[in-house]
Amino acid sequence: MKSEDSLAHQSAERFTTWQSVLLTILACSATTLLATPLLGTLDLANIVMLFLLTVLLLSVTLGRVAAVLAAVLSVLLFDIFFVPPRFSLAVSNLQYLVTFAVMLITALITGQLAAGLKQKAKEAQIREQRTQALYEVARQLAGSLAEEQVVAIAQQFVARQLNAEVRILDTDGHPMASGDVALNSAFRVEAHLAKVAQESGSTVRHDELGADGYASLYLPLKASMRIRGVLAVAFAADAPELQPENQALLEALASLAAIAIERLHYVDVAHTTQLDMVSERLRSSILSALSHDLRTPLTALVGLADSLSLIKPALSAPALETAQAMHEQASRLAGLVGNLLDMARLNAGNVTLRREWQPLEEVIGSSIKLLGGALSAHPVRVALPADLPLLAFDAVLLERVFCNLLENAAKYSPDGANVEIGAQALGDFVQVRVCDHGAGFPTKNQEALFNMFVRGEVGSSKPGTGLGLAICRAIVEAHGGQISAENCPEGGACVCFALPRGEPPILEEEAA
Repeated sequence: MKSEDSLAHQSAERFTTWQSVLLTILACSATTLLATPLLGTLDLANIVMLFLLTVLLLSVTLGRVAAVLAAVLSVLLFDIFFVPPRFSLAVSNLQYLVTFAVMLITALITGQLAAGLKQKAKEAQIREQRTQALYEVARQLAGSLAEEQVVAIAQQFVARQLNAEVRILDTDGHPMASGDVALNSAFRVEAHLAKVAQESGSTVRHDELGADGYASLYLPLKASMRIRGVLAVAFAADAPELQPENQALLEALASLAAIAIERLHYVDVAHTTQLDMVSERLRSSILSALSHDLRTPLTALVGLADSLSLIKPALSAPALETAQAMHEQASRLAGLVGNLLDMARLNAGNVTLRREWQPLEEVIGSSIKLLGGALSAHPVRVALPADLPLLAFDAVLLERVFCNLLENAAKYSPDGANVEIGAQALGDFVQVRVCDHGAGFPTKNQEALFNMFVRGEVGSSKPGTGLGLAICRAIVEAHGGQISAENCPEGGACVCFALPRGEPPILEEEAA
């Protein structure tokens, strides 16, 4: 396939050098034959104009070589056939030497200017064609929907413009698939040069590799955020040396391809994020609806189980044990449903914090009292500094945080092991720690423990849904804090969360 550049070059050089020389000689001879009958009618100055016109036409048509040759031939033919004595190079009047010199200089300058102007016009036409081609490529890349289309568009452009082959490599050095099988090139890529181009962000060129069937030019695909790959270009073995304007054309193509690939990447990211948001919203809606539907019958079930122990006359001992077991299981199931409903509300962002300035020890005490029997086998040690400032938080929600953390600590600790609660002021935050002496958290990806339905022990026989830590994180982050999990060096696990201190109000002392 011939490129547009090669067609333009053939148009400019449609005559060989010998053909141009022959046409120049014929044109100058024709001018001489035409002017000879007019010798008695026209002055020599007007005949000179005919030769200058011939030089101008030849320079425009055939270029600089023809212009120089026509200028010299015009002077010689004018001297031989028109200047007395005719048919010789002798000059009877020395003033004709000035005429010859002026004629030659004028012819040379006119020819050079005309040929240069024509060359500039051709170069401008080529630039216009390339600009139009780049505009068309940019339009096609802007509408591309897959990387395969980007590769196919780049291959077609390089084949038309430079009669070369191209391949686009991703950031791992693997070729991107092409949507057009016919354009799949068979040349090889030097992996080291491609890596150098990607890491340095500069064009790498190695012309000697082209003769061995390798790509000789590697251009990084530099987008706005980062480098998206490498454009490898292979030229034919008999191709002329790559001109600077052709390399600039390839660099412009690489920039357009990089922008298109980056756009497709962020389209995929946005699409995935949107799907995640829709899935999360749907899951929250299902959890909320399910929790609402289950809460009422579960509450009734707990009340009925309590009422069995109040029946007169009293039930037998086995029946009372069964009623107590029903009460415990119904209460646990009600707690799980409550966690589901709380998680759905927190994810939906419908929870309004009722912040009040209050001491931390009060909500810790109420949480321990609320758990009651769940902590009977685990003594709780609370160590709070005396100068701990007041904090602005929602007591009901923070109580849920402490209840979940204490329940987890008791669940995963051996009987008799202590559960410790501590706090300290660190800069603009107050850090709270709830630690146990159990087996600790898994060492891999502890951050995932705060996701919904993720448990510390996969397949654990201990009851739970994996929502406790997720609820804790949602509540702490709603207060503007942070939460994390870690293992203690001496054994056991700790959950740390920090709440902002803020500016507590100034309490005025009452008058005595």
